Amino acid sequence: MNNIEVRKICRGEEEELWMLFYNTIHTINTRDYNDDQIAAWAPKDFDINIAIQKFIDIDPFVAIKDGMIVGYADIQTDGYIDHFYCHHKYQSQGVGRKLFSALEKEAKEKGIYKMYSNVSITARPFFEAMGFGVEKEQVVKVRDQKLKNYRMVRQL
Repeated sequence: MNNIEVRKICRGEEEELWMLFYNTIHTINTRDYNDDQIAAWAPKDFDINIAIQKFIDIDPFVAIKDGMIVGYADIQTDGYIDHFYCHHKYQSQGVGRKLFSALEKEAKEKGIYKMYSNVSITARPFFEAMGFGVEKEQVVKVRDQKLKNYRMVRQL
């Protein structure tokens, strides 16, 4: 875990984040969501310019290992974690913990007292291990599909 560097995203890395997002969902989340749900969540034909703007807007931290982005996560000013993804080939290798530490540090520095997120079935065990509790189970509509997830909260 010591050889993972965490820093803010640099301009020009947005397409790499899109590929990480897409491949992780299409590889890891398939154990909890069906093909139609996966296709709605991360569509092949998604406009890359919209994705790039999203990454600019959320201003995430990126985790770098061996010169490659292996994860990314953000925390917004109200404590909302919009994105938290680890590369499908780097699961259970400390990437998520390293990113979470950066989010927690930023939250404390900004006076955020509560972190919360809408967490997939797949990510729920990780968020529980980071001290989050389920506030409620929910079903969200993504394009033409319904996906189950959890509103999870952690007080700081």
